[in-house]
Amino acid sequence: MIQEVDKEARHKARQQKVKDKVDARVAEAQEEKGLFLIITGNGKGKSTSGFGTVARAVGHGLKCSVAQFIKGTWDNGERNLLEKLGVEFQVMATGFTWDTQCKESDTKAAQQVWVECRRMLQDESIQVVLLDELTYMVSYGYIELEEVIEAITNRPKMQSVVVTGRGAHRSLIDIADTVSEVKNIKHAFDSGVKALKGVDW
Repeated sequence: MIQEVDKEARHKARQQKVKDKVDARVAEAQEEKGLFLIITGNGKGKSTSGFGTVARAVGHGLKCSVAQFIKGTWDNGERNLLEKLGVEFQVMATGFTWDTQCKESDTKAAQQVWVECRRMLQDESIQVVLLDELTYMVSYGYIELEEVIEAITNRPKMQSVVVTGRGAHRSLIDIADTVSEVKNIKHAFDSGVKALKGVDW
């Protein structure tokens, strides 16, 4: 019995130290501004995480807009839901770039969506902007890196931006507030399993 009491006391003491550290960090974080988040890496779940952020924001009554690159021809569960809740979608709608294999038309399509992205990034009424798979557009040279940096840097102060996609450029990572890397450990597709509606897309 005494041992159990001692164990509980030690546990409480450890947890109190953790709480004190967390409370101190919370107290130090006084700056208020919109965040620039990057979700990158070679694992599954980057877009899912980005859309999760949008869903959370919508749940809090925030106005959100989404720009989608790459997978625009797919039926999209997130879009099916979020458009009904007032989220604007701008979609490249050319499908995977390896399907089209035409840099000229893909660049034109990307630029058309990017015009809408720039508008979103200047609109103070939009509180969260998701630029889904924008990293590929920068890597392929469809959209200039400098334009992206300028638009994100000069956005309204309280607007948050989420960029997803593999291979995020170092310059974007440098100006981001939060960067998460999704690592691929195992994927069903590698074992010949088809993408599942409602889970994979």
